[in-house]
Amino acid sequence: MLTIAPWNFPYMTAVNSVWPALAAGNAVLLKHAQQTLLCAERLERVSRLAGLPEGVFQAVHLSHDTTAALLREPAIRFLSFTGSVRGGRNIQKAVAQSGQFAGTALELGGKDPAYVRADVDLTDAAINLADGAFFNSGQSCCSVERIYVHRDVYQPLVEALAAEALKLTLGNPLDRDTTLGPMVKAQAADFVRAQIAEAVQNGATAVIDPKRFTQDKPGTAYMAPQILTGVDHGMRVLTEESFGPVVGVMAVASDEEAIRLMNDSEFGLSASIWTRDLEAAERLGRQVQTGTLFMNRCDVLDPALAWTGVKHSGHGASLSELGYDTLTQPKSFHLRLGG
Repeated sequence: MLTIAPWNFPYMTAVNSVWPALAAGNAVLLKHAQQTLLCAERLERVSRLAGLPEGVFQAVHLSHDTTAALLREPAIRFLSFTGSVRGGRNIQKAVAQSGQFAGTALELGGKDPAYVRADVDLTDAAINLADGAFFNSGQSCCSVERIYVHRDVYQPLVEALAAEALKLTLGNPLDRDTTLGPMVKAQAADFVRAQIAEAVQNGATAVIDPKRFTQDKPGTAYMAPQILTGVDHGMRVLTEESFGPVVGVMAVASDEEAIRLMNDSEFGLSASIWTRDLEAAERLGRQVQTGTLFMNRCDVLDPALAWTGVKHSGHGASLSELGYDTLTQPKSFHLRLGG
């Protein structure tokens, strides 16, 4: 098995596929992102200290071309990849052209929505949605990137969300007071800034004044959190993955409108519904096109539940018994004693 792990949660995403694969009896190669090569080496060192036999788990540093060549090797029977949609397409193409029949589990992009109903606990929702949108500078696979709010509570929710954003301290992640660190690189921050600027130019309103965050500087990886109102699905910031500390907020008139907008996306990794009504959350959750549905929470994993996506968010599963089953090969025995 080959695991290709991302940089944003370098230990957790690797562990989620590597350790179950080892437990299932597989030998595993781990290729980490260029930004987090030492993480892969440390995991390999830990496995050796734990007494794992030599060669059963190895960290490898590969170029794109070398990775493509490795996928043509018959020994690679399964590939777990977490990354971009473009990367997933390249992986799937390489596997298809290899002549092998390797299985794949792909966790790709996301544009995860939240729907806030009128019966919500506004304080709790604002605290948790702000965390879901801005945690790790928005660089989480299941970050909340768009919020649909019933019009009866729209303005109070926006105000409460803004208040939570303004509590953040942007700065060096090594400083104890920092609660919002830089993005992975300046280019990534500039991409998000361009989405915001384009939305504002087309009529959106930026709720947060970046000047409130002295470390925010264009051309650097340090970027203030941002909440956009007056947005719609004609804007990239509501349809294209941002992977940064920005969230668009739209008012809706009904559950039906919220579900329609939540499903109006090429992605489907996770989604959340914020309500005091369990029955409504279950009913609406069945209609949302998503791999994971949260109620009154977001951006969390439960090892007992499968982690999976639909549409351009990928296919396959990790975690839970379902994820473990993908790492094994069924074998049937039909036995009959003679006589």
